[in-house]
Amino acid sequence: MQDFIKINKDDNVAVALKPIAKGTTLNVAGIDVTTVEDIPQGHKFVIKAIKNGDPVIKYGFRIGFAQADIPVGAWVHTHNLKTGLGELLEYTYEPEGHKDVEPTEPAYFDGYMRENGKVGVRNEVWIVPTVGCVNSIARAIETTARANKPEGVDEVVAFTHPYGCSQTTEDQENTRKILADLINHPNAGAVLVLGLGCENSRIEVLKDYIGEVNPDRVKFLQVQDVENEQEEAEKLMNELMAYAATFKREKVNAKELIIGMKCGGSDGLSGITANPTVGLFSDMLVSKGGTTILTEVPEMFGAETILMNRCANKELFEKTVHLINDFKEYFIKNGQEIYENPSPGNKDGGITTLEDKSLGCTQKSGSSLVKGVLAYAEPVNTKGLNLLSAPGNDLVAATACAASGAQMVLFTTGRGTPFASPVPTVKIATNSRLAGNKGNWIDFNAGRIVTDDLPLEDAAKELFQLVLDVASGKKVKAEVAGFHDLAIFKQGVTL
Repeated sequence: MQDFIKINKDDNVAVALKPIAKGTTLNVAGIDVTTVEDIPQGHKFVIKAIKNGDPVIKYGFRIGFAQADIPVGAWVHTHNLKTGLGELLEYTYEPEGHKDVEPTEPAYFDGYMRENGKVGVRNEVWIVPTVGCVNSIARAIETTARANKPEGVDEVVAFTHPYGCSQTTEDQENTRKILADLINHPNAGAVLVLGLGCENSRIEVLKDYIGEVNPDRVKFLQVQDVENEQEEAEKLMNELMAYAATFKREKVNAKELIIGMKCGGSDGLSGITANPTVGLFSDMLVSKGGTTILTEVPEMFGAETILMNRCANKELFEKTVHLINDFKEYFIKNGQEIYENPSPGNKDGGITTLEDKSLGCTQKSGSSLVKGVLAYAEPVNTKGLNLLSAPGNDLVAATACAASGAQMVLFTTGRGTPFASPVPTVKIATNSRLAGNKGNWIDFNAGRIVTDDLPLEDAAKELFQLVLDVASGKKVKAEVAGFHDLAIFKQGVTL
């Protein structure tokens, strides 16, 4: 196992791959560097003397400016490094040299072909409340239905949430769109839409967002209209489960896969192990005609030009500019610092500035061209790499990926988290310590790239196979634990 890594030849810092004690001498590109203080795992240390005000270079890009003279061998972190990012920016489209990945041989998985041509990787029956007032009823219906679940139905899930009423304008629209997207999601073999009757987003309103449905697949129950909602729900759920049970897995081309990509609780190894692994996975899936979704826009700040210049055309470039600046304006409108990031956990793990975090985060996008730019709750309509407007919050962003059509989410983490999303959520550890300590959370250990010298390409191939296995029915750790989470992007006034 190496002690450190210099990611790019122009870097003036290196990253400790394991804790390095003060006084340790390391050979960096033929030059001896002796650490002048302890360097924690994932943190940065100076390999070329940096003067006060000079840029600090990592990944070949500036991650901020030194706030003091920093000698060779010194620790670089929040005490001596500050972001160099400003407010709204103007951008120029510079696509030269960027090419899409070459097509490769097809791959296959066992999925569920739906009547509308979409493909699911799960055959679940979902209960979707229109309003938080009926959450307890939804959970009671879920409990009863699970006890009667027929063979062929993977799970019965009630996606409770606190919204659907007392919302205004865009905030209310977000809720209606997300709920409609989930009702139409192919991982759901059948859906019960559960309403109260007096809410803003009541069933008759939501139907306009859902569109035309198969009445065998989607049924509606407005509980104020019936005497005993539990009895009515049980009848409807038995019909829905019987319908869902008619679907069987069959061989499906991997070009039908849509995979969301998200990171959370990042550390200094995120941009060295897990995120590049997911980036190579993304290129592999795109090369086979599939689709990936990169989201958490605030964690593109500082690395956005990398994505902009990989846009397939000028129109997509302009959409990406709006994607970035609209989110910055959202922060400004709410009196929030645009660059109030990284989180305390990120800093503990070695990430110092938002540029540092973003340059690691965007590596999940691989090298393929950007083929689509999506508004929040907008479904994918173009194969290839897509960018999706959503915040950095783990639950909100993962839900947004699912709502846009992702049948699965890949979630890289250096700190660990037990959360799930509406779709299978594959947890990918950036370091082996986390993978060992939290084996009940982690599905894939990318930390082996450091501890076991596992080649990055081999890790990506393993991850690709794991995705095919999960798409074919293998449960991820969160599913084994029975976790299914839903979170909607809350904005504006609550009445």
